[in-house]
Amino acid sequence: MDKFYALSAPIRREIIKLLSEGERLTSTAIAEKFQLSAPAISQHLQVLLNSKLVRMHKEAQKRIYELNPIGIAEIEAWASELSKQLSNISPTKVVKREE
Repeated sequence: MDKFYALSAPIRREIIKLLSEGERLTSTAIAEKFQLSAPAISQHLQVLLNSKLVRMHKEAQKRIYELNPIGIAEIEAWASELSKQLSNISPTKVVKREE
């Protein structure tokens, strides 16, 4: 699944931000932070899992979620490459959009 699609939903970006604080959280703990049902949060977590932005492991009957550093690094590398390309564009080559 496309990482940018996964990040297109504000709630999923908020989940990423929450997990970026270094905590490993259950889906129940994540749902408690938002005004969404556990099934709704689970659907969002599944999108994030499929895009490899988060990873999950089981401890007994709990599913524990954390950021996937490899998935996050792929986005960072893409943004860095784009930034390098943009820094090579001369300001005189930039075309202003008509409003």
